[in-house]
Amino acid sequence: MDYRLAVIKGDGIGPDIVEEGLKVLEIISQKFGHTFTCKEVLAGGAAIDATGKSLPEETVEVCKASDSVILGAMGGPQWDNLANGDRPEKALLGLRAALGLFGNIRPAVLYPQLKDACPLKDRIIGEGGIDIVVVRELTGGIYFGERGEGVGELGAYKYDTLKYSEVEVERIARRAFEIAMKRGKKVTSVDKANVLDSSKLWRRVVEEVAREFPEVELNHLYVDNAAMQLVINPKQFDVIVTGNMFGDILSDEASMITGSIGMLPSASLGTGKLGMYEPIHGSAPDIAGQDKANPIATILSIAMMLRYSFDLENEAKAIEDAIEKVLEAGYRTGDIYSEGTTLVGTKEMGRLIRGQL
Repeated sequence: MDYRLAVIKGDGIGPDIVEEGLKVLEIISQKFGHTFTCKEVLAGGAAIDATGKSLPEETVEVCKASDSVILGAMGGPQWDNLANGDRPEKALLGLRAALGLFGNIRPAVLYPQLKDACPLKDRIIGEGGIDIVVVRELTGGIYFGERGEGVGELGAYKYDTLKYSEVEVERIARRAFEIAMKRGKKVTSVDKANVLDSSKLWRRVVEEVAREFPEVELNHLYVDNAAMQLVINPKQFDVIVTGNMFGDILSDEASMITGSIGMLPSASLGTGKLGMYEPIHGSAPDIAGQDKANPIATILSIAMMLRYSFDLENEAKAIEDAIEKVLEAGYRTGDIYSEGTTLVGTKEMGRLIRGQL
């Protein structure tokens, strides 16, 4: 099978980590007999420098014509205060909109080998680590609702509107249940239905979608309780599905209980198979080009691409198993290094993972 990929290396450590990810993809190609045809395009700060725009039209067209997009990282202080108001992060929002990517998939996995990096107590973590996926609605809710300002009895005011339609809830709920079917078959829907009318609609639609997946257990939590449960009993969760703002907060909370954002991948998905896959961490310009960045989050993002966009479960699992074996052998990049382990750089970590594959 031939898969067409748009590759955006981006800024800072982006080129360093994407390069290691693509080398892993080459091994998958050889091992399983697939062909991955990659076309590199620009977005973010690198695109501003080359073209004057954070998201050139050519990049959008190449991404639309591809089967999936691999993204490194965007941003850096040199692009923070441009005269035209453009900035690298605008490219990310533009790509999501142009590609119709309404769902953000963020796994939060604590590997048993990295247990010491977790801020939670051993009795909470238990055996086997933590393995959660947060499915966040990405293009609706309060971040995209009507906003305005005025003057009232209490002085000047501003407002933001939280609104969800049935279609927006249905499509993100369906994605969450589809993911749960490939995992532990449990979905926790997070809302604030005791206060918000939009959450009452959210809960109703999620329950309607759940009827199509009788094998999946569904339960509901209010967002404040969900935030508490993530730190007192995270092992109860398999797939969490929630709205844009709640998901923004809870996915960051879930990522921090794993100990290092250098280990965490993500995917942005739409209705079809096309997705955009990237690590959750930033561009870390202070260590760019120094062979210090952790490439594991990017490599795991490629594993997510194989699983969710191309239905290549064995190939995805092969990558994840290889990473676990390298960690088991005691190799660490600087962000996850601890006494008694072996410190390696970006390139060596990539080489070790390829060796296991």
